[in-house]
Amino acid sequence: MEIGSLVPRASRAQRGFTLVEMIVAIALFSVVMVVCVGALLSLVNANRKAQSLQSVMNNLNIALDGMARSVRMGNTYDGSTGCSGNLGGGAKDCTGGSTRISFQPYGDATEPAWIYNFNSATQSIERSTSGSISGAAAITAPEVTVEDMRFYVVGTDRGDTVQPKVVIVVKGSAGAPGSPTRTTFHIQAAAVQRILDL
Repeated sequence: MEIGSLVPRASRAQRGFTLVEMIVAIALFSVVMVVCVGALLSLVNANRKAQSLQSVMNNLNIALDGMARSVRMGNTYDGSTGCSGNLGGGAKDCTGGSTRISFQPYGDATEPAWIYNFNSATQSIERSTSGSISGAAAITAPEVTVEDMRFYVVGTDRGDTVQPKVVIVVKGSAGAPGSPTRTTFHIQAAAVQRILDL
């Protein structure tokens, strides 16, 4: 009888992991963690870009809402400058679309006219409260590219049966800073003069 045969052999369940098994387990864990961290970083980056784009679109919405509110409260609309056609409208109407509108703001009638203008060179919407386009300042963020903007003006003649109305149509794109992707938009807003045109 051999001495070695008297010592019981350890069962496989009691021996533990071999070095090769540990290396394979660590390698698989590392690959899974790299994939998960990469996906997490991609989601964080996408969320940051989405929030930046939302901020840019909020700027555009605020600019258009402010413009529509100012036009609605104003009077003496003039869409004839830069008008591309006026079929059957008054002298200051523009049924074909204009890139500029001027009007008298709400309040003191001696104040200079306000002007909203589409600047095709800077591709932005501008506002001037001095009565001259030379003092106009952009009201849209630099990340917003306005490709086309039109003001459709009707009912500017006093005493006609049409209440003065302005329809604003804006087309363009916006993108988050540092992102090559851009979102296109096509927005339309209407403003009817609140003061009765008698």
